[in-house]
Amino acid sequence: MKIILHWIIISVAVLFSTRFISGINVDPLWVVLIVGACLTLFNMFIKPVVSILTLPLNIVTLGIFSLIVNGLLYWYLGSIIKGFSVSTFSAAFFGALLVSVVDWMLKKVFHLDY
Repeated sequence: MKIILHWIIISVAVLFSTRFISGINVDPLWVVLIVGACLTLFNMFIKPVVSILTLPLNIVTLGIFSLIVNGLLYWYLGSIIKGFSVSTFSAAFFGALLVSVVDWMLKKVFHLDY
């Protein structure tokens, strides 16, 4: 159940990023669910390993490097998922930042801890 809830929250956050950041487009709308599923799976399984491997860079950059990794993932998803496009790295960076903020806010509002 927590996986589905996380998937829905991430998908809503991706939808916000497509609406508020120029350079991020989705067509048709249901592709948001695929992007949300990919980000959810990444956050659950791959991100813990990447966080450990990049810990020295995160310490030196005070956590900003993790935002760069998220931006790179967002940009990569834009290149492999048909119907989801991210035009520049700056759009990917700010899109990933917005997804992180919306995810954090919705978890706080609904008192979720997954």
